[in-house]
Amino acid sequence: MESSKKYKSVIVPRKGPPDVMEIVENELRAPLPGEARIRILACCVCLPDVQARYGLSPFVPKFPFVPGYAIVGIVDALGEGVHSVAVGDRVAALTRLGGYAEYIYLAQQKLFPVPATLDPAEAVALILNYIVAFQSLHRSAKVNAGDAVLLIGASGGCGTAFLDLGRLAGLKMYGLASASKHSILAEYGAIPIDYHSQDFVEVIRRMEPGGLAAVFDGMGGDYVRRGFPLLRRGGKWVSYGNPLSVKGTLRLLAQLFWLSLLPNGRSATGYGTAFYEFNKRPFLEDWPKLFQLLEEGRIRPVIMRRFPILEAAQANQLLESGQVIGNLILLAPELLERAERAG
Repeated sequence: MESSKKYKSVIVPRKGPPDVMEIVENELRAPLPGEARIRILACCVCLPDVQARYGLSPFVPKFPFVPGYAIVGIVDALGEGVHSVAVGDRVAALTRLGGYAEYIYLAQQKLFPVPATLDPAEAVALILNYIVAFQSLHRSAKVNAGDAVLLIGASGGCGTAFLDLGRLAGLKMYGLASASKHSILAEYGAIPIDYHSQDFVEVIRRMEPGGLAAVFDGMGGDYVRRGFPLLRRGGKWVSYGNPLSVKGTLRLLAQLFWLSLLPNGRSATGYGTAFYEFNKRPFLEDWPKLFQLLEEGRIRPVIMRRFPILEAAQANQLLESGQVIGNLILLAPELLERAERAG
């Protein structure tokens, strides 16, 4: 009987460092009406996972919880009334929670198709990091070829997505990162700025006296106040980092609102994947564009390391070390074995 089968997931039972995470067994039940059971092939490991574990999130999940913000998987079983997907389909979902597991149960409206030709490890990077970068660039800031832009936090999963898509868009890019990570910025043609030893405001004023077309801020804090004057008239500041608390979110939104009221033609806005819950249409339009770019070889996510799904704690520890360039991906065992054989 199916009810006697088990699957494993990684839970966060309480606030704390990566070693609080535990592997637990769960009953592999049949899907409920309207939902599908997905065998997870790949899940990204991202900063929101870490922030949720430490309770540093505007809406902290109830403990215990299974982290995992975005997944790619295969439809394994269907509940009654599910007609939009079929068993065996390759699908993806922006889950927010639940991805650190061998299986996940999701409502059919949360699922969208992924080309079976794509590497799941690369595809899952598009579900979160690349959608943030793509929509920040093209929906929020509406960049044009030749625009000079600044990337604050330019070397992680989101940062390298901005670099990849920014090069494709023909942007002149400046990027803030520690000196040890400058090589990845140079690979994409970006001009690196070491935030430890250089004043980014002074560098940009010298290099771009006419001002920047846009700034993409994944760090928050004092960067908004210091960097906003670097925008040219009509320039756009886009903040996409997690403000870490409800109070922090309200403070950031108020700051962006008042900056946008200044009579200098500059504007500021916040971007977050939370918008997906209110309006899925832009996401469902943009993910296929990203899949096509990946299929055509025009973009390629930087993957620093792949881990087995159940080694999520080790992946989180590496992410928190501050040494990560690009993405960390959790994979189903057979995909990890295939990747290791390939290289």
